Amino acid sequence: MAVTQLKVPYVDLARQHAPLKGDLLAAAGRVIDRGNFILGAEVAEFERRFADLCGTADAVGVSSGGEALALSLKVLGIGNGDEVISAPNSFVGSASSIALTGAKPVFADVDDSFNLDPAKVEAAITPRTKALMPIHLTGRPADMERLTEIAGRFHLYIIEDAAQAVLAARGGKRVGAWGTTGCFSLHPLKTLNALGDAGVITTDDQDLADRLRVLRNFGLRTRDECAEWSTNSRLDTLQAAMLLVKLDRLEAWTERRRANAAYYFEKLSGLPGLKLPFDRPGEYQVHHTFVIRSQRRDELKAFLAARGVGSSIHYPIPIHLQPAAKSLGYKRGDFPVAERQAAEILSLPIHHDLEQHELAYVAQCVTEFFEQTS
Repeated sequence: MAVTQLKVPYVDLARQHAPLKGDLLAAAGRVIDRGNFILGAEVAEFERRFADLCGTADAVGVSSGGEALALSLKVLGIGNGDEVISAPNSFVGSASSIALTGAKPVFADVDDSFNLDPAKVEAAITPRTKALMPIHLTGRPADMERLTEIAGRFHLYIIEDAAQAVLAARGGKRVGAWGTTGCFSLHPLKTLNALGDAGVITTDDQDLADRLRVLRNFGLRTRDECAEWSTNSRLDTLQAAMLLVKLDRLEAWTERRRANAAYYFEKLSGLPGLKLPFDRPGEYQVHHTFVIRSQRRDELKAFLAARGVGSSIHYPIPIHLQPAAKSLGYKRGDFPVAERQAAEILSLPIHHDLEQHELAYVAQCVTEFFEQTS
């Protein structure tokens, strides 16, 4: 049955921030009034609260999720001649952070969860492997029980790329608390989002946390003493203040995303030619993205766009097939699961500000496509 066409954008940051504007401006005003714009009190408060949220001993605010990965690699001494195993179906920031240290990004294929297949990870380990970098893609935790067992057996670090997965958990243990470090992006498109770039690193190792605080600030132990060469990767006080406004709302926003996903599961299950994401026992996935799969993905995307529904592809070109990765020597067919998924995946709107009638409209449009083409 035809319905009045709606416009449902994939994201709507203006809508998200409209009801928060007063609180955000008040928080900014407090920072302005104090005049402490670099590593002010809000940064320390945000770090303490974020560590509590993840169940870790400490958290270190940095300027972006990419810097969280880069500083984690640096603080662990990973560089020339080393290898770090990660997934080929992620945003390029994961592999780029490895390559920029002088280490080699090594990929292992994923499974139907979109996360690293532990068996493929173990097969990729060499004497040069120094760390694993699992990516909790779509907001779903990787199989950390098996990956930590492998890392322990081979004496490897684990750097969690939790950019999409704040609050996600396995067996009640949240991401960011499994690895040597956990790296989070607080980019505007994330559920806990700054008004610009920001990131945070979690760890249970106090010595690492102390050194990360030095590394994020040009290697300075004090204003006048530089312990080692580093760069400026500080979390701005103003961004920390914005994040503190949102931190109290994070759990409610996450539950709304999970409710939106449950609605899609209810309305889209059983459609021929459509694969939905799935839950496994003991997982708490936060649905940063809601990724469906279809061999007619491009037709479906165009069909939705014609009806005013925004969608996205995360990500259409696997990292090992990117021009930047040519020197790594990979070729098409090396990671068949990731490559097959890249041709089929489509992310539907899932953000926490969607209204029920918008969700219903998206579900009806998807249903209409598959009913017309089945």
